[in-house]
Order: sequence, then structure tokens, then C-alpha cells
Amino acid sequence: MKISWIFDVISPFAYLSLKQLAQLPPQAEVEFVPVLLAAILDHHGQLGPAEMPTKRRFTYRFALWRGRKLGINMQMPPTHPFNPLAADRLIIAAGCSRRAVETVFDAVFRDGLDVADTQVIERLALELGVSGPGALNDPTVKQRLRDNTQWAIAQGVFGVPTFLIGKELFWGHDSFGMLLDYVHDPRPFDDDRMQAIDSLPVGVQRMRAPKPR
Repeated sequence: MKISWIFDVISPFAYLSLKQLAQLPPQAEVEFVPVLLAAILDHHGQLGPAEMPTKRRFTYRFALWRGRKLGINMQMPPTHPFNPLAADRLIIAAGCSRRAVETVFDAVFRDGLDVADTQVIERLALELGVSGPGALNDPTVKQRLRDNTQWAIAQGVFGVPTFLIGKELFWGHDSFGMLLDYVHDPRPFDDDRMQAIDSLPVGVQRMRAPKPR
């Protein structure tokens, strides 16, 4: 069974999700797909949680609390949000391997390093055998990240982390239990009540204020 794991290094919940992957059954083949969350949010007209002060505080506290509950060693990096572009490109340049993903995520959310710092990226690139930070500006690497992001949008992805199996999306690290149930037996996800969700009518739509010019 192929599972696409769609993520951006900026997400603390993607870090928590990464640490849960060991619970997947052996037949699950995970494809690592780095994307740019900012582009996905822009596409859907969404604000990120860090763009609302009270939500930002709660989000970070919740991430740390969840890490403690799950027994995952976690801390926030020096600043957040940060620019994840170099870190996401580094993972691609390193072949999108599990080792590359774990190395970069551990640097951010285990060791609390600033991957927007070129010196940090240089050290990680050396560790991963990537030939210097110049490799991150390779047009192929840059295009791969753009293509990944557009592909994710086309699949209906609206946030990270997201697991994708076929056409089924499982968003957020806290949907992991739902994902495991689906992997073990997808039949309950196709019963009458689940199918009815696809045609559930919208009762009312919120009126959105026009954007200031």
C-alpha cells in the first residue's frame, strides 16, 4: 500500500506525525512529499495558525503538550514561523529519503536549530552528502518543490501534514489513528453514512468581508 506523506518542515505537527510513522504496518510504503504550506494556504485563501496571535500561542503550546504526551522529545526553534524554503529544498536535493526528512526535522524541532540560517543548512547538507548549499538552487530541485506543491493542491490538500492513500486524505498528526484504521480495513469508511458526507448540503455560507484595497 502506497502512502504519500505531504509535509512542510515549518510544521511542528508534521514533526510529531513523522515520529508516528513507525506504527505503520510493514506493507505500507511511504512516499515523502515536501511542499510549501504558504502556497497551499494562499491557494485556499486561508490564514496560517501563526498569523492569529491567540491561535499562535495555543498552537505552539498544544504541539509541545502533544509531544510530551506521546513521549517525543520536542522544542520550538528560535523563531516561528520561519522561512522553510532551504530546508524543504535540502530534503529534495538529498533524495527525499527518510533519513533526509528525519535529519532536517530533528534539527528544527528536536535540537531547536534555525534552518533559515545558511550555516545550519550547510552543516545539514554536509551530513546528508549534498554538495554544498548551491545544490539547493539547482533548477530541478526548485521545480520539484513547486511541482510537489501544485500536485498536492490538485489532490485537495489544504494543510500539513497530510497522508494521502488513493483519493483519501488524512489531515493532521491527530488523524493518525483514523489512518491506521483505514490501512487495516477501509470498508467502514465506505458505508452509507460515510458516503452521505460527499453529498451533504451546505445550509448556510458565511459572508466574507471584502479585502481592503
